[in-house]
Amino acid sequence: MPRKNALQAVQPVNGLFRALGVDAGTLPRARPFYRRLVEVIESGIARGAVAAGCRLPPERDLARALGVSRATIVSAYRELESRGLVRGYVGRGTFVSATPDAGSAPFAWRGKMAASALQATDTTVRDLVRAASDPALLSLAAGEPALDAFPVDAFQQAMNRALSTHAAVAWRHGPTEGLPSFRAALAHRFGGDPDHILVISGAQQGLDLLTRCLVDRGDAVILDRPGYVGAIQSFRNAGARLVGWDIVRADVDELEELLLRYRPKLIYTNPTHQNPTGITLPMRTRRELLDLAARYRVPIVEDDTYRELGLESAPPPSLFKLDDARNIVIRLNSFSKMLAPGLRLGWISAVGPIIEQLALIKQQIDPHTQNLVQLVVSDLVESGVFDRHLATLRGEHRRRRNAIVQAIRRHLPAGALRYQVPDGGMYLWCQLAPRLRARTVQDAAARESVIVVTGEPVYVDQAGASELRICYTSQPVPRADRIARTLARGVAAAAREARESGERPAMVRLV
Repeated sequence: MPRKNALQAVQPVNGLFRALGVDAGTLPRARPFYRRLVEVIESGIARGAVAAGCRLPPERDLARALGVSRATIVSAYRELESRGLVRGYVGRGTFVSATPDAGSAPFAWRGKMAASALQATDTTVRDLVRAASDPALLSLAAGEPALDAFPVDAFQQAMNRALSTHAAVAWRHGPTEGLPSFRAALAHRFGGDPDHILVISGAQQGLDLLTRCLVDRGDAVILDRPGYVGAIQSFRNAGARLVGWDIVRADVDELEELLLRYRPKLIYTNPTHQNPTGITLPMRTRRELLDLAARYRVPIVEDDTYRELGLESAPPPSLFKLDDARNIVIRLNSFSKMLAPGLRLGWISAVGPIIEQLALIKQQIDPHTQNLVQLVVSDLVESGVFDRHLATLRGEHRRRRNAIVQAIRRHLPAGALRYQVPDGGMYLWCQLAPRLRARTVQDAAARESVIVVTGEPVYVDQAGASELRICYTSQPVPRADRIARTLARGVAAAAREARESGERPAMVRLV
C-alpha cells in the first residue's frame, strides 16, 4: 500500500514538470529556491503549458520530489497566489486560475476575483442593451417600447416644475424606500400600500435584491419556461437550482408535481403578456396558482412589467391584486416598458417585513434611487399625462405589431415562422421549422445589421435552438418590410444549412 501511495504522489509531480518542459533535477538551487520555482511555473502558465483549472501537485509531494522542505513549496504557492495565478482551496488543493496580465502588472486580476463573481459569464443582457444603444444597428432584441412616442415636452415641463418647487428634494439624499410622494402616487395608480412599496432602479435591480433576500445557494426556484433571461441569470448566479414550468401549457397539476418534487424557495412568473411568449394566464389558472402557493407555503414573485401594454381587451387582475391577504405575492414592476428604459425606475410591492429587509439590502449597494426622476414621474402619473401616454403608446404598438405580422406574411412562405399574434406585450415568439437553427438566422440577420435573439437564453434547460424572439415595438412601421426580408433570407440560409447537413427541413424560398 505505501508503494502505491508513493506512485500516486509521483505521477502529478512528473506530469507538471513534463508540461513545463523542465527536468526537476536540473533546476538551479540558488537561494531562495522558491523564487526560481515561481518563475518556472509562471512561465508555464503564461505560455499555456499549464492551463487554467489545472491542479498543482500537493505541497508535500512536490517538496519530496524536489528534495526541499514543504515550507519552500508553501512559499512558492503563496507567491503565485499573490500574483493571482493560482488559488488554494482547503481540502481540494491548489489550482491554476489565470494567465499573467500583459504589460507591467505584477499579477493577473482575474485570479483575484471572487469565485462567486466568476460564475457570472452569461453576457446576453449586456449584449442586448448594447445592440439597442447602437444607432448603426436595427435591434429587435432588447425589449423597448416605441421611444419616439415618449412625452418629451410633458417630461421637460414636469422636470422644470420639480426643480422650481422641490429643488432641495431633488439634489439631496432621499429615503432608501423611495420618496413618500412617489410611493403614494404608485399606490394610488397601481394599487397597494405606500408603506409596502420599495422604489428601485429598474426591474433588474429588483430581481437582484429579491434573490439576495430570498434565495440561498442550492435552493430550488420554479420559473416560467421559457422565461425572462434577466431572472434566469439572477437566480443562476445565486447558485439556485432552476426548474422550468411550461408557461405555454400552464398545467397547474404539473406545477403541483414540481412543488412536491423540488420544494422550491419561490415561484417566479410573468403571467400577463409574458416575456417572451406573449401569453396571459386566464383567471382560473391564476386562482389555482394562488391556491397552490398558499397550500405549499411558497411565495410568488409576480413580474407585472407588461400589464399596461395590452392591445386588445383588459387582462385579468394581477396575482398581487387577487392575493387579498397580501401575504403570498411579491409584485415587481418597472417604467422601462411603459415610459423608457433609460429612466431606470421601478418598484416592488410586498408585505412589510419583506420591504424592510429589501431596503436593508438595497442600502448597501444603492442608498436611494435618483430623486429627480421620482419627482418627475410622480408628476406625470398624478397629472394624467402618464395614462394619456399609455393610450398613445398602445396605439403605436398595435400599428407596429400589425405591420411586422403583415410583412412576415408577405415575405416568408407559410410555416417558415410559426407564431401566435400577441394581444399585448412587446414580442413575437417565433418557431422555425424542425431542425432549422435559430442561431443561423440570427447570424445572417446580424450581417445585415438586424439583431434578433435566439431562444436558448430564455430556457433553463438548453432548449430554444429553433426559436426566435422579435421585439416588434422597438422599430417604426416603415422598417417592417426590411425586417421581414432580412428574416426571410436568414430562414433560407438556415434551410440550406440543414439540407447540407442531411436534414430535411420544410421548404423555404429565398427573398
